[in-house]
Amino acid sequence: MKIAIYHNDNDHSVEVVDELKTKILARDDADIIFDDAHPDIVISVGGDGTLLSAFHAYEQQLDHVRFIGVHTGHLGFYADWQDFELDDLVNSLVHDSKESVEYPIVQANLFFTDQTQRTILALNEIVIKRSFGTLSAIVDINGDYFERFRGDGLSIATPSGSTAYNKAVGGAVVSPSLEAMQLTEIGSINNRVFRTLGSPVILGASDVISVKAPDAETDSVQVAYDTLHFVSEQIEKIEFKIAPTKIKFAKYRHMNFWQRIQTSFIGPEEK
Repeated sequence: MKIAIYHNDNDHSVEVVDELKTKILARDDADIIFDDAHPDIVISVGGDGTLLSAFHAYEQQLDHVRFIGVHTGHLGFYADWQDFELDDLVNSLVHDSKESVEYPIVQANLFFTDQTQRTILALNEIVIKRSFGTLSAIVDINGDYFERFRGDGLSIATPSGSTAYNKAVGGAVVSPSLEAMQLTEIGSINNRVFRTLGSPVILGASDVISVKAPDAETDSVQVAYDTLHFVSEQIEKIEFKIAPTKIKFAKYRHMNFWQRIQTSFIGPEEK
């Protein structure tokens, strides 16, 4: 089995990586080699931001790569392992079951005024905003007009990402067992010209959301996806859909999604 270890630059994370490598190399029964280019498993050491970065580093290999998160950061929503459980993790790697848990991801196809196109993927969400002022956009669903939006921005989130920025702007928490994406308005303005639903919209596997500038106008638009972002004045239209591939997590002891929700946001019941 080929593994890659992806980590942040935090001193503690670097120490954990060194310790993990030492423990793997010390196992005589481990048929494991380190391969950063074409791994079977990517171990992310850090926080959720580190795992999001690892996802994008290997997004072209999602058809065969499985991910594991080792928590050394703050929240660790995607992490199944703590830094003091490395012996158990190594033992699971040695006796790999090859099972995985899959989560849907979202894909955006961007169309620019110079006739070029670009495709991006997101594990958590894709957010579009104006660099300055309010975002003005026409929103279509499956080719039909849905609403004329004006406000701070729009967020299109995956089910696993529904607990992140989407939740902070009033979106619903959605089970990753659903092939779904969620459109959530950010600070919408409603008047006689711009009319929006004003509620999160959850769409299915065959649905397509199209966001385009009204009257063919273009503005400086920020596109933020997970830990990445860029700004463009040439975006004509963006189409969002559920990606045909998913992210896979190694199912050694993958924590149930609702256990993650309870642990991260609610905590233990008071006696």
